[in-house]
Amino acid sequence: MPSLGRLHLITDTRPGRDPLAVVRAALTVARADLVVQVRVEDSATDRETYELARQVLALCRPYGATCLVNDRLHVALAVGAAGGHIGADDLPVAAARRVLGPTAVLGATARAPGTASAAVAAGASYLGVGPCHATTTKPGLPDPIGPAGVRAVVDAVDVPVIAIGAVTADRVPALRAAGAYGVAVVGAISAATDPAHATAELIEALTC
Repeated sequence: MPSLGRLHLITDTRPGRDPLAVVRAALTVARADLVVQVRVEDSATDRETYELARQVLALCRPYGATCLVNDRLHVALAVGAAGGHIGADDLPVAAARRVLGPTAVLGATARAPGTASAAVAAGASYLGVGPCHATTTKPGLPDPIGPAGVRAVVDAVDVPVIAIGAVTADRVPALRAAGAYGVAVVGAISAATDPAHATAELIEALTC
């Protein structure tokens, strides 16, 4: 598996957002330490997802950054992304691993030690764990697990744990202290007035 960056930027494709401009800004700061997870609204077509993923991958390549596609693994394969990330309602981890092959990056969502261990046993390369804090970016999420919940998962697995859910630069130290390898964000960068500056603050918090 390629080395995994510590900062994961999940694209925000809601109306009024410009995901490509945000990715460009973040890449100039984070470079190879950035993982871009291409996530689209459920209403997006496969063609729209493919076009966005293709453009994101082209932006990532010169920096050595990693591009993953969330949920739609056939799109990840079609554009030649490094892999994908799946949630609880997507393919089972073992099936996703068969689709992507043995060397691809495969992230899986987990929030409890038992499901986390099962995901790793089935082939997950890393885990997205949360929500750590209450967030409105994605509807229908369960209650936040906080840094203590992250620590419980970290102690149960031997793969990188990426904390997600209303993560800000101020909250990174507590998550790192809980054993998180890195963090995944949407609004902390995409909703920032200056996405490059927001990226720099997150990178600094991750490397302190």
